Amino acid sequence: MAVTGTDITEALIRELLREQHPDLAGRRLELGALGWDNQVWRLGDDLAVRVPWATESADALLRKEHAWLPRLSRGLPLEIPVPQRLGEPSARFPRPWLVTTWVPGEPADRAPATCAAAADALAAFLSALHRPAPDGAPTGRDRGGRLTETAGHFAAQLDSAVERGLVRDPDAARAVWEDAAEAPGWTGPLLWQHGDLHPAHILTRDGTFCGVIDFGDLFAGDPAYDLAAAWLLLPDGATDLFHAAYRPHPDAATLRRARGWAVLSALDLAHIGDAGVHGRPGGKPSWGPPAHAALRRLTASDGS
Repeated sequence: MAVTGTDITEALIRELLREQHPDLAGRRLELGALGWDNQVWRLGDDLAVRVPWATESADALLRKEHAWLPRLSRGLPLEIPVPQRLGEPSARFPRPWLVTTWVPGEPADRAPATCAAAADALAAFLSALHRPAPDGAPTGRDRGGRLTETAGHFAAQLDSAVERGLVRDPDAARAVWEDAAEAPGWTGPLLWQHGDLHPAHILTRDGTFCGVIDFGDLFAGDPAYDLAAAWLLLPDGATDLFHAAYRPHPDAATLRRARGWAVLSALDLAHIGDAGVHGRPGGKPSWGPPAHAALRRLTASDGS
């Protein structure tokens, strides 16, 4: 069931903690962020409570994070929110919720990366994350499969963006996606993917990246899906530095697919950033500028 923002209060979360994790109930509690699926409340100095409030799918996503993130967090060079406790549905609140570690930093949609070190930081993180996933790992649903399966969605998003004045060169954007859709597919092992690596889900400090959050869309698949984030997250001229630092070096087909996912993601973010389209609570005007910057980079003559 959906839960509205007014249903979730400090008093409610403290009561849930008192009922299921009483040793944490006395900690300082303050609202940290209103995300697309969840509210995040800071719990003391080092923990956070993530409570679903908007989409019904958030319940399964939280359970997925609880199941997989503790083992994935080992060896990652950037901080991530590691689940510590799982809160089960109850008469007071009919949905699961998580206690995780708190990751400090500012979301990149509000504090973009500004230095070349960000390319190395992102490459190191994805090189470490993109390890072969075991049997039973979650799949990507509509993410990370063949780009041709997104043809209808891409066409609708591009047409809408043109109508609303959100894209300057629709022909160039279409050419990027079509080239990517024609690229050879991924034939390697299914690799772990963050699955939603846009500017609101990566944190910055001093101009570079310091943390990655919201792994609800974690899945195993084609690394091109996450590699698309370079165009959405990095400053101008840094994508080549990222590709050079990422291991193993992506081949030409993977980069073509990544550019296709990037242009589709940029269109999606541009719509969300346009006054919070559809009224979704996670829609934020701050998502617009990085989306437009990515579209500009992707449709430039050098593609960077």
